This record gives sequence, C-alpha cells and structure tokens, in this order.
Amino acid sequence: MRFVTTAALAALVFVAPQSTFAQDLDRGEALFDLCTQCHGSAGEGNPMYLAPAIAGFSDWYLTAQLQNFKKGVRGTHPDDMGGLRMYPMSLSLKSDEDIAAVAAYVSSLPPVNPEPTVLGGDPAKGAESWKTCAACHGPDGAGKKDLNAPRLVGVSDWYLFEALKKYKAGIRGGNTGNQQAVMMRGMAMSLADEQAIRDVVAHIVELGN
Repeated sequence: MRFVTTAALAALVFVAPQSTFAQDLDRGEALFDLCTQCHGSAGEGNPMYLAPAIAGFSDWYLTAQLQNFKKGVRGTHPDDMGGLRMYPMSLSLKSDEDIAAVAAYVSSLPPVNPEPTVLGGDPAKGAESWKTCAACHGPDGAGKKDLNAPRLVGVSDWYLFEALKKYKAGIRGGNTGNQQAVMMRGMAMSLADEQAIRDVVAHIVELGN
C-alpha cells in the first residue's frame, strides 16, 4: 500500500507540472495573437513592420527583452522605429506571468530560417570579426544563456544588420538601465564601418546554412 501511495504521489508530481506548462502555452498563444500582426502567426517576422523572426528563440531571452521594453530601457529612443513599435505592445502584457507565458509559447514554435536579404557581405571577412562575437554567442552562433547572449543563427539578417548599426550609433546600448545592451554596443564599435557589419552578418547567415 505504501508503495502504491508513493507511486501515486510521484505520478501527481510528474503530471501536474506538465499540465501547468500546457496551460501556460495556451495562455501564451492567446497573448501572442496580438503579436502576430507584425511577427506573423508562426513567428516568422515581417521586415515591412520591422518585426524580426522570433520563433524558437530561448524563452529566457524573450522574457528579458519583453521586460526591457516594458521598463522602457529599450524601445524608447526616438530613432529606434522598430523599438518604438514594440514598447507600447509590451505594455499589453500586464504581469510577469503574462510575459513568461508568451515567451514560453514563442520559444515552443519551430524555428524558421528567413531568406537572406542583406547583399554585399563577405562571409570570409566576417569570420574574422566573428571571432570576437563568438566569445559570447558561441562559435556556432547558438548563444550562451550564462552570458545572456542570444542565438543569432536563424535571425532575420536585415534585423541583425539594423541592430548592429543602432548599437554603433548609440540608438541601442545608450541606456544604462540595460547593461547587456551597453556591453553589446562596445562590441559593435569594433566593427569599423557598414561594410564590416555586412560581412559579419553574412558570416552569421552562413553559420545557419
């Protein structure tokens, strides 16, 4: 009898978290409905709306960025058009639980590999610049959670290109309330010019193929 009781309790412990997770995904899907207007129903992104592909992104990174938007430490610079669109959208998520649920749902979506649109980059030259980036983002661009460095492979190349330009210009990374972005701006400054940005983005695209 004691064995049966213990086994039953173990089964409850195992099943309950799964059930809760499924409920969170359902809630996240409902919350994500508003996001689909720009990011697409599959999280595939849409450059027309300055919305990158986000399907399959790590939930910890999505959570952190949504919190940054909501706190106003990202997406409030007057020259950050994409961020200015995201900032008010983040305010529709009323609680940390809302943010966690939508992040979990987006993370559960199958990753996409958007067609490259940024032309003129030399991936071989970009590989040299990437050596610095790889220290945080990993040699394969898969990211490192312990360094708060997201996955870059599979990200829309136009978004990477624009993000690096924003970092160099201080449009991103200029708010001291977002220390990760401040650090990233310092790294972006090592890219000499727009051509160097094209080159490293071309290398990132190559890593994902």
